Amino acid sequence: MNADSTFEETNSHPLAMSTARRGSWIAIAAALILLNASLTFHNIWPTPGVGWRGEVSIELAVAVLALVVAYLSVGMPSGGVRRMLAVCWLILVIGRYVDVTAPALWGRTINFYWDLQFVPDVAAMLARAAPVWLVVLAIAACVTSLVLAFALLERALRVLWTAMYQQPQRRTLTCVAAVFVLLFIAQHLDANIPRVPVFPTPVTQSYARQAQFVVAAVRGSTVLPPSPSFSADLSRVNGADVLLFFVESYGAVVYERPDFSSQLAPARAALDAAIRSSGHDVVSAFVESPTFGGSSWYAHVTLLSGIEVRDPDTNALLMTAHRDTLPTAFARHGYRTIAMMPGLSYPWPEGAFYGFKDIYNGARLNYRGPSFGWWNMTDQFTLAALDEHEMRQPSRAPLFVFFPTISTHTPFAPRPPYQPDWRRMLTTRPYDPVELNEAYSAYPDWLNLAPSYLAAVTYAYETLGGYLQQHVGEDFVMILIGDHQPPALVSGQGVPWDVPVHVITNRRDVLEQLVLRGFQRGLTPRRPSLGKMHTLTPVLLDAFSSP
Repeated sequence: MNADSTFEETNSHPLAMSTARRGSWIAIAAALILLNASLTFHNIWPTPGVGWRGEVSIELAVAVLALVVAYLSVGMPSGGVRRMLAVCWLILVIGRYVDVTAPALWGRTINFYWDLQFVPDVAAMLARAAPVWLVVLAIAACVTSLVLAFALLERALRVLWTAMYQQPQRRTLTCVAAVFVLLFIAQHLDANIPRVPVFPTPVTQSYARQAQFVVAAVRGSTVLPPSPSFSADLSRVNGADVLLFFVESYGAVVYERPDFSSQLAPARAALDAAIRSSGHDVVSAFVESPTFGGSSWYAHVTLLSGIEVRDPDTNALLMTAHRDTLPTAFARHGYRTIAMMPGLSYPWPEGAFYGFKDIYNGARLNYRGPSFGWWNMTDQFTLAALDEHEMRQPSRAPLFVFFPTISTHTPFAPRPPYQPDWRRMLTTRPYDPVELNEAYSAYPDWLNLAPSYLAAVTYAYETLGGYLQQHVGEDFVMILIGDHQPPALVSGQGVPWDVPVHVITNRRDVLEQLVLRGFQRGLTPRRPSLGKMHTLTPVLLDAFSSP
């Protein structure tokens, strides 16, 4: 007895009559469209929304064939099995959403093994920056979306199951699914086969890649490359303070998006004027950051160590090694090496690896003014504290200062006011009430953070220009470098990972050496990029030293 006769559907069978009514072609088509779109949608940039482009899910084609086999083998499943299938499908949908949304809005793919541990921190940051009503609304929307998605998926899968009882529908679904599977295989075996229909990357392949990340992390197969030479004599800086400022989210986009560049032109011109009126000059270039949209510490360790760090494995392994760094190199020449870490609120064993003699964390800086951003304090306050505790001390050693800024961190709002009277920044009332009210009333547009980003970069330019005016004629080398581009929802999709680097100093011989290595005179860097960020470390050391 063949399968068709075993499971003959006739109008005399009550169950067949019921399922025939429920498994109409319209219901089947709707179920297939829903299930297909749920695994083939794309992000609508720059929003968290999604849209369908008519692509076909290979997972759906395989699932239909699996349902046919299951039906011919065991018949109709229980309600519990169908719900479990809906849960599995929902997991695929979530995977697809992460796979298309993270690169579109954040600018890079997500590594579940490492990135999920930072989800609570990111959620806390966004919750603190957003109004309470918006946080509650967002949570309610997420929960409602998941519940609704599960209900729709479970219903669509039930329609397909019941369609298995109808011989014409079952045979049609089997033939169509088999054709799509064969086309998918053919497209991957022969590049000349037309890409019609279009199959996006299977979600199961994305989960397989995440599994590979886990295996690689557990095996710990990372091998560190050799460090660059840190034996430079630093004779060209010869006792000048060296200030290394990583400007948060300061990416090449501020120069290479015409609308961004034009809006920042006045603030950039003011910074350029401040540089020159303070008795200094500047050269600029682009370098490629090892990260995009976040994970700033990869950029920090890359430049400080001269070893490219793009993943947590390499970072963790490097922290266990005994390697020279920029702080240890300067310390050997009598420098006092300090880290100004306003965003640091937890133990930082990395400080010992880097070789810093002193570390100012958030608690030690003791900001007493109004709160701005996730870490409360502002970059202008941190610079004022640097002057108070270190730069203005008499009879001191030259300083090597590492300062990762925080005021331009996502979501870039509220933007602090700039205070021309720098002495007020160390008091409990650094701003007037009118300034505070104006700053706090500028809520970010969560679907368009570009205006907030530009305001934050403008504040950074104002603060740095003001700081230079506090040090007219002083002998120092200031290195301003972006840690990474802003998230892709600001910078755009598919932009390079490059960031600007500026070197500001009164030591013209240092600037001349940097120009010979590809830097451009002035505040505007030009293409091509100098290369990856870790290659900048020996370039700086060479420029700071005699031939």
